[in-house]
Amino acid sequence: MTKILIVDDEPLIVESLIYSLEREGFQVKGIGDGSLVLETVRDYQPDLIVLDILLPGLNGIEVCKRLRAESTIPIIMLTARGDELDRVLGLEVGADDYLPKPFSFRELLARIRAILRRVEMDRYYPPITDIAIGDLHLDLTAHRLLKKGAEIVLSAREYDLLSFLMRNAGQAISRETILAQVWGEEWIGDERTLDVHVRWLRLKIEDDPASPQYIQTVRGYGYRFIGAEEIG
Repeated sequence: MTKILIVDDEPLIVESLIYSLEREGFQVKGIGDGSLVLETVRDYQPDLIVLDILLPGLNGIEVCKRLRAESTIPIIMLTARGDELDRVLGLEVGADDYLPKPFSFRELLARIRAILRRVEMDRYYPPITDIAIGDLHLDLTAHRLLKKGAEIVLSAREYDLLSFLMRNAGQAISRETILAQVWGEEWIGDERTLDVHVRWLRLKIEDDPASPQYIQTVRGYGYRFIGAEEIG
């Protein structure tokens, strides 16, 4: 059974998440003090951590930094403060995703499942640590994307989609295959979801999103990420 650790100093949030996640089939443990996280992780061995930024004992940013020094356990950060600085700082110290409070349980659940699916995807593919195509460098260990050395911040879903496309660079992939591999059970039948995320990725990675070099549309079929050998 997949184990999740909730770290939040608001008892009602912890109790609610434990109840709701257990109903979804997860094993869940909750704690409210940042200074207890490292010891709890060693004992409990969670598959994913939901970590609040504002914690007594040790704040979530510092906890995340220390966890990343010894572990690659996926981390979703929560905070009552929705400003961009918190989000960027959390991602820079190694968080896999970020969710501002208040949030819906369904959104958190979707992000948890997306990250766990990505972890399974990483296990399925050959053990490579990075992919470099053109000006793009995708670090599969740190889950970071660099373009000409500068980091591009991606959402969890954008990372999953880009990782899947780059792992299969040079191959045309059907829309159905992409949706099944990247969205899985969360896809609700609207293929425009894929098109929207491709558009967002193009805005972030392409020099000219209107004339994309990296993510190519295969009309009537799906998408194709350009192969490394095709870059001039």
